[in-house]
Amino acid sequence: MSRTNVKPNLDARRVTQELFTLTYGAFVAQILNDYEHVDEVNKQLDKIGYNIGVRLIDDFLARNPNVGRCHDLRETADVLAKQGFKTYLGISPSITNWSSAGDEFSLLIDGNPLTEFVELPEGQGQKLSYNQMICGAIRGALEMVQLEVECRFVQDQLKGDNATELRIKFLNKLQDALPVGED
Repeated sequence: MSRTNVKPNLDARRVTQELFTLTYGAFVAQILNDYEHVDEVNKQLDKIGYNIGVRLIDDFLARNPNVGRCHDLRETADVLAKQGFKTYLGISPSITNWSSAGDEFSLLIDGNPLTEFVELPEGQGQKLSYNQMICGAIRGALEMVQLEVECRFVQDQLKGDNATELRIKFLNKLQDALPVGED
């Protein structure tokens, strides 16, 4: 019997993205089972995202050697939206709604791959910030490059909003502190 080599008509990148999406969904479902209150689930997703971001920045800078130190928040927003999101989620959100002080902006996410197969349940499910891990990852990554930011979702298509909008506010430029006794 001869076996013919028939290649399946699957895009490997698409399969990987769908696997990641489904795995993330199962992960969130498990955290929902582990904790009684949705607020605690949101905190855990943020904490886990933060820990991912702290480590992810090293990988990002290694993959993108041409990315240098950003000189202002606009440059940071540009790198985050056009390179960070593209590298890890395969999307490029739009940067909008800059504050007059230039210390706050929004990212409009169109086609979030994490929510592709998701439907939030009624009731307590509407309080779930399903994408909170993204906020945590942004906070963690930016903290490693000495930027303290606040990150939150102000709109979410999963909750019936017209768009998914992530709001990022610059809080403080962090300074490296040497341990006592070291110069």
